[in-house]
Amino acid sequence: MDGSLAEFLDQSVWTGKVYIDGWNDGTGGTEAVTAPADGALVGTIGRATARDLARAAASAAAAQPAWEATAPEERAAILNRAADILQANADELIPWIIRESGSIPPKAGIEIEHSAGFLRAAAEAALEPRVLALKSVDGREAEEQLIRVAHGVVGVISPFNFPLILSIRAIAAALATGNAVVHKPDPRTPISGGVMIARAFEDAGLPSGLLHIVPGGAEVGAAMCADPNIAMVSFTGSPEVGSRVGEACGRNLKKVQLELGGKNALIVMDDADLDIAASNAAWGTWLHQGQICMATGLILAPVAKAAMLAEMLATKAHHLPVGNPAMDACALGPLIVEAEAKRIEAIVEDAVAKGATLHVGGKAKGTMFPATVLSGVKPGMRAFEEEIFGPVAVVVAYTDEAQAVELANMSDFGLVGSVIGSDVARAKALGMRLKVGHLHINDQTVTASPIAPFGGRGRSGNGSRISGPAIWEEFTQYVWVTTKPAATPYPF
Repeated sequence: MDGSLAEFLDQSVWTGKVYIDGWNDGTGGTEAVTAPADGALVGTIGRATARDLARAAASAAAAQPAWEATAPEERAAILNRAADILQANADELIPWIIRESGSIPPKAGIEIEHSAGFLRAAAEAALEPRVLALKSVDGREAEEQLIRVAHGVVGVISPFNFPLILSIRAIAAALATGNAVVHKPDPRTPISGGVMIARAFEDAGLPSGLLHIVPGGAEVGAAMCADPNIAMVSFTGSPEVGSRVGEACGRNLKKVQLELGGKNALIVMDDADLDIAASNAAWGTWLHQGQICMATGLILAPVAKAAMLAEMLATKAHHLPVGNPAMDACALGPLIVEAEAKRIEAIVEDAVAKGATLHVGGKAKGTMFPATVLSGVKPGMRAFEEEIFGPVAVVVAYTDEAQAVELANMSDFGLVGSVIGSDVARAKALGMRLKVGHLHINDQTVTASPIAPFGGRGRSGNGSRISGPAIWEEFTQYVWVTTKPAATPYPF
């Protein structure tokens, strides 16, 4: 980045460093961060090892009790200041997000605004009552309370696709409820997913020792799941890695929160406006190249309308240029790595070989993958079964509502379902038959809110939630306290 972008995210402060009690050298050396669009150098960060993780966890454990004892109003004020700082520096930060994650500018702007929203929602949650009075049932006239207390140190592991949002939503929730945090961002996006957050909290006045950023590989994640100073791990990522995180945390008796993705169905009902349905399907499928856990993975349409809907989507796809969002006016940027583009190309080829129709797209060029439309997709094809995590619209025809529900519920995932139709009551009744954690009537699947619990069923996670009322449910635990006016004797 040029010197004009150096005031807040000054590279001289963090280049080659990890964030453990301030900016320091990691024991794993340094690592270059490159842009997925063209391979250009974005920056250089420090690389942490398991030894660094242990040092960070010990520091966090030492700092946490004083933070939990800090007045909620003070914790909230720091969170709100961090939100202010992100928004005030948006013009500087957005270009970093664009280059590092391959985001188009509007998506990068969403990251800033939604991250600020998560911080402000967590600040509000910090002020909520954490004590619940209980009625004594044994006649001892004791005062009984349930008090929510912090776990201690929370480990956070975040992915590359929305690196700022998907890091800060857990970090903010943990800090709001009195925990300290050790955070491992995705090694491909450690600036947006780590450096920005550390700098925002530094300037917001977060006391030392409460937030540590440890960029690194699987070794660091494994150490996080085993370290005795870390009481909980919040993980967002793939089901394959998430299952290993869950197993490791279970083996070490840690609380674990898993948000693992989805194969999300958008059901177009027979009374839906097809123009509006196509618009919703296009946005849900192609936003950020489909690299979103909430992306529309299946577009279910009545047999009589499926072909027309596919053609409408193909027309839209032709008008969505792919390019380097740091330099080009484009609707789709790059996928995170070329291997992902090749994997998605193989999914498209499998569908075509098994009888699906390819309307547009389907071929990778490096990390670039165009908006793609497949129709005639059926169970048994990879495009139907797998979370594609790429810009492929998968149109599936159904004969009646029962089959639409059956097709949507075939997935092992259970994150989001959407239904579009003119009869709202009928659409909602159908939607409530879907096995999902989020249901949207007359909207597409990529919808989230800082005040709504986020999470899903099945391979989409372990039933845990994040944000809204789930902040206190997930990031604290109950202590049952009884208080008698004076001690009394027992018959022994």
